[in-house]
Amino acid sequence: MFGGRGGGRGARGGAGVHFEPEDFGGAGRGQDISADLTITLPEAVKGGSKRLRLSNGKELDVKIPAGMTDGQTIRLKGQGLPGPGAAAGDLLIRISIAPHPIFKADGVDLRLDLPVTLYEAVFGGKVRVPTLDGAVELSIPPGTNSGRTFRLKGKGISSKQGKGDLFATVRIMLPERQDPEFEELMRKWRDGKPYNPRDDME
Repeated sequence: MFGGRGGGRGARGGAGVHFEPEDFGGAGRGQDISADLTITLPEAVKGGSKRLRLSNGKELDVKIPAGMTDGQTIRLKGQGLPGPGAAAGDLLIRISIAPHPIFKADGVDLRLDLPVTLYEAVFGGKVRVPTLDGAVELSIPPGTNSGRTFRLKGKGISSKQGKGDLFATVRIMLPERQDPEFEELMRKWRDGKPYNPRDDME
């Protein structure tokens, strides 16, 4: 009665009915998987290669493009889970930048605390500031307070969007060891010319 591939049995339980994958629009693409990868700040700036071990035990070498920032994602096509009769999905690698002893990444910008002596803050002068390209000299004006931030243009991270800046925040450091002469000088200054930098906080 129905004819075709099923013959006479096709009407009874559908035993002779056969569906091809294309009857449902194909088997579909494989599943994407995600992984986290921590890199150093120099690796983020200059690029390189990093070994990554996935949760399924598979290991692969990941090429790190130069100029990566914290939270960016690298997509490796075809490294995800395969689908039945279809291409594998992608591997999405979320990048984290490990803490650096000197610099802190802030997008494409870098930040650091710049220790200066009390007399450098009072009299001003030139101090050496570390950058990713080597140390440079920064002029500190006389009377610089702790917490003042200086911008070194173009000394941040290079990326497709351009090059970031380096922000150096002054931290006035007292001598590590107690010095009687220094203490006597500060005592005379306190008694003779007192001042309160917290007046505007009251």
